[in-house]
Amino acid sequence: MSTTHEEITVALQEEIPADNLKDLIDANLYMPFPFLSNRHESESAAGVDTWLRTWGLTDDPAVAAMIVKTRPAELASYNSPTVDRDVLQIVANQIAYQFIFDDLAEEVGRHRPGRLLPMLSESIGILRDGRPPVTPLGAALADLHRQVQERCTPAQAARWAWNSREYVHGLLYESVAQTHSPPVRMELCNSIRSLTAGIEPFYPLYEAAQPCELTPKDLHHATMQHLRRLSVDAAVWTADLFSSVKEQRTGGMVNLALAYQRAYECSLPQAVTLAIRRINSTIDEFETLYEKIKPELSPAGVGYVEGMSGWIRGCYYWSRTVPRYADATAMSSVH
Repeated sequence: MSTTHEEITVALQEEIPADNLKDLIDANLYMPFPFLSNRHESESAAGVDTWLRTWGLTDDPAVAAMIVKTRPAELASYNSPTVDRDVLQIVANQIAYQFIFDDLAEEVGRHRPGRLLPMLSESIGILRDGRPPVTPLGAALADLHRQVQERCTPAQAARWAWNSREYVHGLLYESVAQTHSPPVRMELCNSIRSLTAGIEPFYPLYEAAQPCELTPKDLHHATMQHLRRLSVDAAVWTADLFSSVKEQRTGGMVNLALAYQRAYECSLPQAVTLAIRRINSTIDEFETLYEKIKPELSPAGVGYVEGMSGWIRGCYYWSRTVPRYADATAMSSVH
């Protein structure tokens, strides 16, 4: 669903009654899912630290500082509040890995997308062909793949690997978009953002977290794919609201709020307001479709969709307080 031209015109003319972007988001974002957290969060945080040290990923002080500011175990706890400790640990490890991988890909590919190819090709080789890693990041990915294969069924692990490859390809698309002139249009930007969100790779873990396997009817229901897309968009676009100041400062392009700002040549608070309206309609559509399909789902299918909604909830509550996006509190909403 998209915001109509009339709604955009009205939104651009409205006053913005908030002191800063965080207050603006809190006052206007529709969030029907209450705050929840996983009781194993502290153990998960310790596990992430150990796992990252094991593979040398926090040997670089800058990476270690980024992890402290990003709190991957907290995000895992908020978006996966009911899963067992073993699944939560994989989720937290993967979140940490993806933040490191994503930040490095952005740094390497900012000006020359071709420089990304060795890094991305190594990941595809590990995920698709089982090739041995040649870098510490590759070794961490291979170990993460092993964890998934041990916890999931072969079919679930295959879906995890497929979705993870889509994420890797998305980073190349993002790099091309970052260097493209003029900037890519909004819908293309949003298509790339759906891939770089890196959220769908987690969904097979929510299959594995259920007491029994999803039936083919559940997994391949005509509405289920649409629910997956809606949940990914709602979750990552919500994080985009809070990260927009950071992304604007560093020259980021693939961000929903910044895409609205470029498209309508408006202030960042106005762009955030437009983005909120689109997110609200997306969450509303997710809720409506879920209620429609819910009576047809098995208990495992219901749990799987709850895992999707967990990412919408988790990205919101995590983004509000995580130091990585603290600029949203500092920036005034009146300019």
